[in-house]
Amino acid sequence: MMRLFALDATNSFGKQVAENLGLPLSPHEEREFEDGEHKARPLVGVRGCDVYVIQGLHGGPEQSANDKLIRLLFFLGALRQGGARHITAAIPYLAYARKDRQTKTRDPVTTRYMAELLEAAGADAVVTLDVHNIVAFQNAFRIPAWHLDTRRLFLVNLLPTLGDGTLVVASPDPGGVKRAQLFREMLESRLQRPVGGAFMEKRRSAGVVSGNLLVGEVQSATAIVVDDMISSGGTMLRAAEALLAEGATQIIALAGHGLFTGGAAEALERPEIDRWLVTDTIPPFRLPPGLAAKRLEIVGAAPLFAEAIHRLHENGSLVELLEGEA
Repeated sequence: MMRLFALDATNSFGKQVAENLGLPLSPHEEREFEDGEHKARPLVGVRGCDVYVIQGLHGGPEQSANDKLIRLLFFLGALRQGGARHITAAIPYLAYARKDRQTKTRDPVTTRYMAELLEAAGADAVVTLDVHNIVAFQNAFRIPAWHLDTRRLFLVNLLPTLGDGTLVVASPDPGGVKRAQLFREMLESRLQRPVGGAFMEKRRSAGVVSGNLLVGEVQSATAIVVDDMISSGGTMLRAAEALLAEGATQIIALAGHGLFTGGAAEALERPEIDRWLVTDTIPPFRLPPGLAAKRLEIVGAAPLFAEAIHRLHENGSLVELLEGEA
């Protein structure tokens, strides 16, 4: 028997997943205490059940990433104590995934610690979307760790609008080349014609990003810049400026997650990027509502999570879900 829960901070997204699955969300309780402590518990029996818990771990106006993480961990523990047969944490946005290696002496490797926490609390598997480094994510976990990506989600929106002109898929940094390559290959398969590739140089030191070297031929092309997330928007803007300087005619920015921190509002108002597409894993609460409505195209990720959960529960294929024909 399947049980599907969505903790309060991700309730809206969880309801969409439940609707796509044709199942109700199982009831649960979350209580806040006067001293700042809290508890969460299922309000239905879970003994012997396959349980899926949806909780995004982005910081928000009411709960920080740490608040959401500790609530998820405690809830997983309660499910394990309640006798759940198999517990899967479905995490639309996985916090701390960017800190996957030591870049300075005595740095933490927080991605690995996140894996250890989720495993210790009782998770038997984890499903997430567009992590920063897929290899580091998969190697951090000893339990099954399923990585969903946004290629098909974005292609459904893009294909009717791309026309017959020259196309290039670009990565805004060397670390994202593989992500851009996979997107380019799927785009070529759908269009049945060649699509070019490009990538940007990027160096970061003490929080300062530099490097403007562009590799790839982009003259007279529509350039699709693919990344896992948009924070301040600065990386996307750097890439757009370099692409335009080399002759690109239109820039489309795609990212799985829209954090929109710092000067993101100013970045979105700039004219260099014609279209900004993100999923709804993180609501754009940091942006002025009018700006978000005007400049952002938000693609729903709940159907993808719903289908992934369905296939996991029925022993279906996630490879076919992510790689197969739309």
